[in-house]
Amino acid sequence: MTYCCMVDKPNYKKDLTPEQYEVCWNRGTEPPFSGKHHDCKGKGIYKCVCCGNSLFTSDTKFDSGTGWPSFWTPLNRGSVKQAMDKSYGMIRTEVCVPSVVRI
Repeated sequence: MTYCCMVDKPNYKKDLTPEQYEVCWNRGTEPPFSGKHHDCKGKGIYKCVCCGNSLFTSDTKFDSGTGWPSFWTPLNRGSVKQAMDKSYGMIRTEVCVPSVVRI
């Protein structure tokens, strides 16, 4: 499903899975090595589940050993923003979509 960016937060809750909503709107994350994209080897483009913007290409995906999908560069420079994340007892880079406004 594609959304217009910056629609009301409650509208997303009815269309996203609980896990998608938690990750996208509450800065949650799935446990390491558990997400459906962790071991994905298929060719293609990874898109934002909220706004549909293209974020990464499979050609830039690599195995970081962390248990989460990792990419060495975004598809377009402005398509993502990065923030330091110190949760789970480690320092990692959280990648966010700037056009999806979160609280």
